[in-house]
Amino acid sequence: MKQLPVGLYQPGSSVIHRLDGSAKLLCLFILLAGVVHTASLPGYGIWAAFTVCLIRLAHIPPGTAFGSAARLKWFFGVILLMNLCFYGPEHPWMRWWIFCPSYEGLIQGIHVVARVFLLLVLSNVLMVSTAPLAMTDAMERLLSPLRLIGVPTDLAAMILSVAVQFIPTFFEETDNIRKAQTARGARFDSPKLWEKAKAVLPLLVPVFLAAFQRADELSLAMEARGYRTDRRVWKKKYPPYQAADWLALLLCAALAAAFIII
Repeated sequence: MKQLPVGLYQPGSSVIHRLDGSAKLLCLFILLAGVVHTASLPGYGIWAAFTVCLIRLAHIPPGTAFGSAARLKWFFGVILLMNLCFYGPEHPWMRWWIFCPSYEGLIQGIHVVARVFLLLVLSNVLMVSTAPLAMTDAMERLLSPLRLIGVPTDLAAMILSVAVQFIPTFFEETDNIRKAQTARGARFDSPKLWEKAKAVLPLLVPVFLAAFQRADELSLAMEARGYRTDRRVWKKKYPPYQAADWLALLLCAALAAAFIII
């Protein structure tokens, strides 16, 4: 199977693809609650095994599923080092200036990194297995109770969906700009932190300009296709959940409850 860019929808007919979009979004929120309440290495092992099973059920290439987390390896390293050096200064291994590395900080850093890693992978599985329109409908369905207080849930869902779908586009745009600047002599693989920072700064302006250009093109395309913000469907009917949707919700709720209660 051809590996797609990180975060882009991958069409398929797997069990995960066939689930209702709002049910998958609810499952994600439930799983995130369970991951946040996990505080043991065996627990993270269970979550990792569960995540791998989801990836296999969705028929998603490993590189696509773990791509978003793999891009943030330096971010994970910074989180681990900050917790190691600044968390739990009561029993440090040593003291030097403002740094107090400790065993408690190391464990806390591992917890934070493991949680963020699992959150990113689970979110990426949802994005890859859910079509953009299905994601918009799912958000609108979950936000529908807010209509009672006058919140334009259709516009809110559209904004959230477009913002989420732009994330892989920004990754791709940044990678293209990075390759172009590397061809012109920029050094992103330098071992010196200062040189890396100097090389990253020129990426910011082109990426922001590309983001504004794409947003302008998207707004013009939506207007050309007749999209208007004053046309709102207040009584939209949503299909009922099927047995597979309820089973997925119950399974995710049971797994998350096991970590929250115990």
